[in-house]
Amino acid sequence: MKQSLHLRLGQQLTMTPQLQQAIKLLQMSTLDLQQEIQQALESNIMLEVTDEDNGLRDVAIAPEIKHENQDLITSEGSQTNIPDELPIDSSWEDIYENSLAPGTNSAETVEFESQRSNASTLLDHLLWQLELTLFSERDHAIAMAIIDSVNEDGYLISPPEEIFQGLQEQLEDLDLDEVIAVLHRVQQFDPVGVAAIDLSDCLRLQLLQLPETTPYRKEALLVVTNHLKLLATHEQAKLIRKLDVTERQLDEIVALIRTLDPKPGAQIQESDSEYVIPDVYVTKQNGEWQVNLNPEISPKLRINPFYSALIKRADNSKDNVCMKDHLQEAKWFIKNLHSRNDTLLRVARSIVNKQTGFLEHGSIAMKPMILKDIADELELHESTISRVTTQKYMHTPNGIIEFKYFFSSHVSTEGGGECSSTAIRAFIKELIGNENQASPLSDSKIADFLQAKGIIVARRTIAKYREAMLISSSSQRKRIL
Repeated sequence: MKQSLHLRLGQQLTMTPQLQQAIKLLQMSTLDLQQEIQQALESNIMLEVTDEDNGLRDVAIAPEIKHENQDLITSEGSQTNIPDELPIDSSWEDIYENSLAPGTNSAETVEFESQRSNASTLLDHLLWQLELTLFSERDHAIAMAIIDSVNEDGYLISPPEEIFQGLQEQLEDLDLDEVIAVLHRVQQFDPVGVAAIDLSDCLRLQLLQLPETTPYRKEALLVVTNHLKLLATHEQAKLIRKLDVTERQLDEIVALIRTLDPKPGAQIQESDSEYVIPDVYVTKQNGEWQVNLNPEISPKLRINPFYSALIKRADNSKDNVCMKDHLQEAKWFIKNLHSRNDTLLRVARSIVNKQTGFLEHGSIAMKPMILKDIADELELHESTISRVTTQKYMHTPNGIIEFKYFFSSHVSTEGGGECSSTAIRAFIKELIGNENQASPLSDSKIADFLQAKGIIVARRTIAKYREAMLISSSSQRKRIL
């Protein structure tokens, strides 16, 4: 095969490190962005957080000090001159947070947020009670195996037979009756109904804890033990016949059962609260909707004037080259951060302009919208809009809403228009919320109601939307009792 040389022209898009960083910052959530900024501040000596108040004070004190290198800051910052004495990078308090000055009152300086205890779990609560209960060493091992099988709701994930089989190799001459006996003792722990085998057993344990003089306690025990399925399907006539009670007495029995907790472990299980930080705020001023960035999502950054002034243009020493690299990285980081905020604000304003009906009237007035609508208006790619709307939140009068919530598919109307699927879900939720519980609306009836409003939706689509909102079928929503 003969070798030869050919000249070929072509275009190729190269993902530079700066472009990769811009895309990375764009798709970050608020919490991830704050961590990224903090990491950049720690790794780059040229970056620092600017303080507008300190900057104005420095200008007033030393107006004659000027430098050739102007400060490069974000759009929300302001340029400042360099004072005679610059603050150091860190203070004593930044390194030694728990240190106390001599003679200070520790009760006033301790930050209790940093000393929060870990979230309490149901497992910890049961183990604490186990240590306070007098058990033999053999029974203690059985109780430990039982508690390990309790899930967050308070139910056993393994039946007593499986727990017995798992303990046979550890304990000699173990009998199933021993496991059941220890299980009965664990079921006396708090919360009432814990370590139950199923829902029927859980409700039974809670009823047994009530005084024997409780009205209709005996009948309620009979219902949860033998007729729980009839109660779930609301078969009133069969329950009256099985229990030999009147309709009024059945109402009292059901009312007693409804006071019980089907998930006793949930009242013990605690979790740390997770807060959503909005990226933009939407407010109405002088009859117009205004969109503003949340100033707390990222600090105002600038180039450190002291370190940037130390760079010598003609010096190729190792230290000077390192500072030049840090300066270039800092400039790109600030530029990409500004670009992220600008793109986020443009997308938010475009969404608000298209969804003013939602802001005025709620989800029922949501208009159908897809990513391409925003991309065409802002002359951006759909992938960019997708990155901007991922894990970004908007503070509106209707609550804190994720950007992606405003994008939904649509269905046709009789008038030739379009209706958002979000608005249809809101219609369905409103109809079900106002229905007669004794005669709930079926999916076909809901479809008829929507068709009367000019919205053509199939019954299967209604069922799909209803299940997505975790709403039961009409037969399960029926409330006769």
